[in-house]
Amino acid sequence: MSTQVRERNESAWLLPNDGTRTNHRLRGDMRRFADTDEIDLVIVGCGAGGSVLLQRLARAGWRVAALDAGPFWDPDTDWFSDEAASHHLYWTEPRVITGTDPVPLGSNNSGRGVGGSMVHYAGYTPRFHPSDFRMLTQDGVGADWPLSYGDLLPYYTAIEEELPVAGDHWPWGDPHGYPHRPHPVGGNGEVFLRGARKLGITAKVGPVAIPNGRFGNRPHCIYRGFCLQGCKVNAKASPLISHVPDALAHGGEVRPDAMVTRIGVDERTGRATGVHYVRGGRERFQRARMVAVAGYSIETPRLLLNSSSGRFPDGLCNDFDQVGRYLMVQGAPQTAGRFDDEIRMYKAPPPEVSSEDFYETDPAQPYRRGFSLQNVSPLPITWAEHVGAQGHWGRALRDYMSDYVHWCCLGALCEFLPQAGNRVTLDEETDRYGLPVARFSYSQCDNDTQLLHAAQRVMENLLHAAGAGEVITIQRFAHLVGGARMAADERHGVVDGTCRSFAVPNLYITDGSVLPTQGSANPALTIMAVAARAAGLLHAGARGGPS
Repeated sequence: MSTQVRERNESAWLLPNDGTRTNHRLRGDMRRFADTDEIDLVIVGCGAGGSVLLQRLARAGWRVAALDAGPFWDPDTDWFSDEAASHHLYWTEPRVITGTDPVPLGSNNSGRGVGGSMVHYAGYTPRFHPSDFRMLTQDGVGADWPLSYGDLLPYYTAIEEELPVAGDHWPWGDPHGYPHRPHPVGGNGEVFLRGARKLGITAKVGPVAIPNGRFGNRPHCIYRGFCLQGCKVNAKASPLISHVPDALAHGGEVRPDAMVTRIGVDERTGRATGVHYVRGGRERFQRARMVAVAGYSIETPRLLLNSSSGRFPDGLCNDFDQVGRYLMVQGAPQTAGRFDDEIRMYKAPPPEVSSEDFYETDPAQPYRRGFSLQNVSPLPITWAEHVGAQGHWGRALRDYMSDYVHWCCLGALCEFLPQAGNRVTLDEETDRYGLPVARFSYSQCDNDTQLLHAAQRVMENLLHAAGAGEVITIQRFAHLVGGARMAADERHGVVDGTCRSFAVPNLYITDGSVLPTQGSANPALTIMAVAARAAGLLHAGARGGPS
């Protein structure tokens, strides 16, 4: 399998094998286009979707560049095995949040720099279920996708091999295996497995985008729990190491520290002409035959809305007021349990054991859809926030912190439903570039609230069954998707099933904003698969090719 993977993506073999973790020569020799070059495609953002699109089309011979607002990270100098020193990985530019259930933005749902939020994701890469693509038809809520699970299946399989993914055979959704065997289980996972057995809940190890063993020049995981800080050893896959090096080796350009402010559109033809951006304090314009936006669920709608013109007075691609709508988060309550034995929950990848027994709609329950369960492993600062949320301060907080090694923590991902009123608009406040910032309004519906309570009950029961004494739960959110969703027509979405915008024929969106529903799964793998499919269709000539 590794030979086949190397033939289509050599990134793991392009990393250095001398104790360093960045191929500086590859970056130094990278092809660099001039602003005046009309390249085939300019991509806005180099995270999960943008990096895959860049890599696929660079391999196909396209003249393609990805512009990212953040830095080109160097794991040796920019990443730290330290929570407090890792906040620079998050997108912390100003945003306004509102609604009855405002969603904090930052550390667990927004990324900054090449690699995007996958630089600081937990490495968890489950697939969506077949039911996720026909949710409205099957369950009477949400939306149906304009493509099927079968349309994404070959891309799921390819990306799982390229990351690669390690895990048990997966019995849920469309049952399938993974390229690498599951990792050893730490104390946190042992607790999950023990409690699940007592309650009759099926639990499996993985899937994580961390090879079980060496992969190319990437080393084995050392199980020290700093996955959310960038993985300084390069064991965890992120686009920065899994797809970007191969893109550079095949003539693609990554242009960091380039904040795209507006998409250029020809008023006569209605076609995109390139992107306006700021780099080094200078306003510039990159010409391109095609534009792809991959800025994720807040910045993608914001960019479209900020790209208004005479033809698009309410924002680019917003003729039917769809841009920014149906933005979703997952409910992500976390429940911790205290054990007499030392658990040391940080000594493993943060998600190591999972169950999707509650993923699908249960007709016996009053709510539609469901949730998944995972181990989570908060490090001390995050654990202090967890404890502080219970009202413990002073001596009580210090006592809980000194007891850290005795706690196990589980997390749920609850599928909150898409609602038109949960949306991004532009605020009166402006950022350092003079652009209106995103205003994100979010409110839960009754179905969302019922899911949260159901997931909390299951996690507390599981930890008690495993032998926990005290249990505590904190309510939180995770994983943004939606905001420029794909649909069957322009009255219900922004792009079609190929990720091509309805309004501008040479504009694509290839990030999590296009997802019509979110499942109870971490979205990174699905975003990459959607982008890989879009790249394949582009190159095959479904919507044109390079000049």
